[in-house]
Amino acid sequence: MKGLFISGSGTDVGKTFIACCLIKALNSKYHVVAKKPVESDCIKTPQGLIPKDAVLLNDACASPEPIDAVCAYRFEACVSGEKASTEHGTEVTLNSLVIASRPTNKADFVVVEGAGGIYSPIAAQLLNVDLAAALDLPVVIVVKDELGAINQALLSLRAAKEHNLNVIMLVLNQMSANNLDNAQAIQTYTDVKVVVFHKDNQDEFVKTALMLVEQG
Repeated sequence: MKGLFISGSGTDVGKTFIACCLIKALNSKYHVVAKKPVESDCIKTPQGLIPKDAVLLNDACASPEPIDAVCAYRFEACVSGEKASTEHGTEVTLNSLVIASRPTNKADFVVVEGAGGIYSPIAAQLLNVDLAAALDLPVVIVVKDELGAINQALLSLRAAKEHNLNVIMLVLNQMSANNLDNAQAIQTYTDVKVVVFHKDNQDEFVKTALMLVEQG
């Protein structure tokens, strides 16, 4: 199975945004499909629950799939996947998450986005890192570029290493300009390539990201 697993240092770090950027870049080389196996905080409509992140990921693909194929488990509550599924009475197992993350066509390139950080609970007694390890896909970790990013980045990388994940890049998502020099600081502590994303370097980011995906 070809693809990527997108995780982060926590919530609200721009994980879905970066995943969409990567999908759009990969569309030129692969038939890309997106998977967001579990999503909470979905929008309730007469037609059912709408998973906002899954819709964005799917729309970034050149050939979008039915949303049911993208997001298998949808919950309205704005809580962790574990709490949402438990309170809803829905059994979510590691095997069911693996199945929900696999592309229908084995030749497709799948981009799987986890829920929250690498140690965030995605289902009962299951962390995102468990799903990432089971899928055995190259991993991209997204960290918001802010004060504290160095700590968050190194903790996430240490967790990934302890579970033998193949992290091909750490994306430092610079949502607003700063002079913290976090990328340089993080890079001195890891062999994983640290790639900065900000609104003015998108072409450079895409070029570097595609190279790292090919190498990974």
